[in-house]
This record gives sequence, C-alpha cells and structure tokens, in this order.
Amino acid sequence: MNILAPSILSIDFNNMGRDIGRLLESGIEYIHVDVMDGMFVPNISFGPPVIKCVREAAGDAKLDVHLMIEEPIRYIDTFKKCGADMLTVHAEAAVHLDRTVNAIREAGMRPAVAINPATSIHVLDDILPLLDMVLIMTVNPGYGGQELIPYTLDKVRALKKEIDSRGLSTDIEVDGGVTADNISDVVDAGANVIVAGSAVFKGGNIEENVKELKAKI
Repeated sequence: MNILAPSILSIDFNNMGRDIGRLLESGIEYIHVDVMDGMFVPNISFGPPVIKCVREAAGDAKLDVHLMIEEPIRYIDTFKKCGADMLTVHAEAAVHLDRTVNAIREAGMRPAVAINPATSIHVLDDILPLLDMVLIMTVNPGYGGQELIPYTLDKVRALKKEIDSRGLSTDIEVDGGVTADNISDVVDAGANVIVAGSAVFKGGNIEENVKELKAKI
C-alpha cells in the first residue's frame, strides 16, 4: 500500500491543530515530523513540546518522526514519551547505528534509517534486515521547498531491488521535493511512503492537494 505522509514543516503554525484535523478528514494515516538541531543540518525546527501537541491532535494517525540530529540515541526515550510511532535516524549521524536501531525497537517504536543524497545505500547492507523502513532523502536535508534531486530516484530503484532480492518487506520512504508533477515517478521507482510538505499545504488548499496527490499514488 502506498502512503502519503504530510510533513508539518510546511504547516500553518498559527492554525496547526485545525490543519492537522483537515489532514485527518482527508484520510491521512501518517504525519511526518522533522526534528532539526542546527548541527547535523543548518536549521532548527521543533522539539518535544511541539511533538506532544501534534500527538494530541493526530488522533489515530501514525506519528513518523524524522530525527535530523547528532547522536540521536540520546533522545530515543524522549520521543517515545512524546508519542512517536516510528523513529528515523540518519546513518550519517548515528555513530553506533546497530545499537541505536535496536534501542528504538526496544523502546516500542518502529526503527528506520535515513540516508542523504550523496550517501550510498550500501551503508545499510548489514543492518537492512533490522529496519522497518529506509528513508531516501531526495534533497539535502535542512529546508523545505527544495527541488527533488533526480539521481536519488536511482537509489530508490537500487534499494527496492535489494529489498526484493532478500525477501524483505522493508518500507521505502522518500522525503524532499515531491510534487504532483513527480510523485508518480517516485512511486514507480519503488517508494511506498511519500513525504510531501509544500505540495500538501500550498495555497491552504489541503483537502484538494491531498486528493490530487493520493490519486497519483
């Protein structure tokens, strides 16, 4: 099943609760939350207090929390308490990746690992069977509204081939630059969890945008 996961990085923060409600009414099942520390990426976003508010507003939707932070193992329990269902850490930011992934699962969350555009999928060769999801960044992380980097879809295709060859059921998530014009290409490449921010919230037309994007996946 293909899933649209709106990123609240692009939400209207003056009306966050209202707009999360609109997402739920549009049939959204995942809500993507980008956490940035200003060190791993050149930007700072929100922390635990905001995520707790998102959890309260999100109802039965799954909270897909993407940690773009250094040494993410320090905060696993914090984000569990905030209500995260899935926790994604970056291979480039986790010194002890195996330990971090296992700690996420032991905390009761689904573990996922993200890789940046210039990082090879082969960094995941040994750990792939331990993951519920791999996130392929299709832009350089840190800012919304960027254009999708074309060669990243080749990485999605290669990862999909590797997952299938091993008989795994690992989800492939894509994050960055997804629009109504390219979302079909992203799905055709092999991704089944699609993060979209600007494309969902543009113009305040959330319901119409979600309907269009979901129709194309």
